[in-house]
Amino acid sequence: MAEHKHGSMDTSVQEKTFDGFLKYVTWGAVASIGILIFAALVNG
Repeated sequence: MAEHKHGSMDTSVQEKTFDGFLKYVTWGAVASIGILIFAALVNG
């Protein structure tokens, strides 16, 4: 079994996945807030 060296793993795939997740969550939050504001203005 190979000896583990801390910090030697390639994490580029995980970083891309996390960046995509953050973009998805950000756009989801913006869309949700926009829908709530639109609903409040229409029901006004």
